[in-house]
Amino acid sequence: MNKKPFVKSLMFFIVQIFVYLVVALPFKVMDVIPGFTDIRPVMLLTPIYAVFFGSQGCLSLAVGNLIMDIVSDSLRWSCIAGFVANFLGPFIIYWFWAHISKSPFSLRSAKNLLIHTMLIICAAFLETLIITPAVAIVYPTVDIWLFATTVMLNSSLFPMGLGIPLTILMQEELGFKAYNSK
Repeated sequence: MNKKPFVKSLMFFIVQIFVYLVVALPFKVMDVIPGFTDIRPVMLLTPIYAVFFGSQGCLSLAVGNLIMDIVSDSLRWSCIAGFVANFLGPFIIYWFWAHISKSPFSLRSAKNLLIHTMLIICAAFLETLIITPAVAIVYPTVDIWLFATTVMLNSSLFPMGLGIPLTILMQEELGFKAYNSK
């Protein structure tokens, strides 16, 4: 049995988590609801990890978010929902481009750019729909509308405003290939 692919995959997984933490850590001080939510530019990695690294990228986003919750003393029961949401949201993007789309991933066409933007919005909505009820049930004193709005905005604006341009740069200029590209 050849262990090199596993070791390479594990190392790449660790690098992805490290990148997540490096991007996330400087902004952890930008609390919206202390201990529950903050401004998260790190969410720009969502479409990048989903498109270029597949389910491993989705898992590294979830693990990176969980590690940030631990490091920032924000680990709560609702983090279970956060872990699930931070995997499933990007997974929608990955699954569409790898298994549903009839054409290879490229944001050169207006149609694909619109589809990708809609996927990001759907992923953000799913993440908000998973995390918000968990926080509301376990912590009823949290301003749930502010919380949901923050999750939705973090999960949509950063991936669209920063993630899409970086995705285009990575594909067009750096030669990254979409995971399972056709």
